[in-house]
Amino acid sequence: MGEPGGGGGYKCVECSQEAPELYRDYQRGVLRIAICKSCQKPVDKYIEYDPVIILINAILCKTQAYRHILFNTQINIHGKLCIFCLLCEAYLRWLQLQDSSQNTDPDDLIRYAKEWDFYRMFGIASLEQTAFLVGIFTALWLARPESLKTKSDFIFLLKALLLSSYGKLLLIPAVIWEHDYTPLCLKLIKVFVLTSNSQAIRVTVNLSQKLTLLAILSGFILENGVVYFFQRMGWNV
Repeated sequence: MGEPGGGGGYKCVECSQEAPELYRDYQRGVLRIAICKSCQKPVDKYIEYDPVIILINAILCKTQAYRHILFNTQINIHGKLCIFCLLCEAYLRWLQLQDSSQNTDPDDLIRYAKEWDFYRMFGIASLEQTAFLVGIFTALWLARPESLKTKSDFIFLLKALLLSSYGKLLLIPAVIWEHDYTPLCLKLIKVFVLTSNSQAIRVTVNLSQKLTLLAILSGFILENGVVYFFQRMGWNV
């Protein structure tokens, strides 16, 4: 069945208790889903579900779907997903910057300057993402130091946060239809991503809703602090 996402055993999607297996193979195509000894429910009902149904449940921020994805599957796209989302975000900001500039000079120097602007936007988006994650980890370490007591706990939560930022893929339509996005749309995407991040924290660290919101708020404040810093420097972000 492969190694689970958390690296420390499978977990019941209903009660979050550890389980030795997700199903038992009786050969000849006969499988039986394991029953959780704690809640007496199937350990992971999603192993029978179509990926589209799992995605819909994840979009609805269902706890069971998040436990299935984070603990009982082997997904290693968090790094590529993060870079792709940052590229989309940098491109959107770069487009906004070009729209605000009336300079249409085709000179090579101007083209190089525009290319540098894109790299700058990518760097700023990366720093904002880093500040957001640092804010979350700092808040969790201060509020619940035992939740990040090992390096594997830190890495697993980082992967969960990166995966739960998949909502930034909604920026892709804004990249395709360049001028059809609005500030309201981008704000709604931001709210959805923050909601997904909070659910990932609750599932991974098993925190209360108040502490989860505190961690998200800390990350959000630190991220906006970085934005304010660049604005004070006179950079358009």
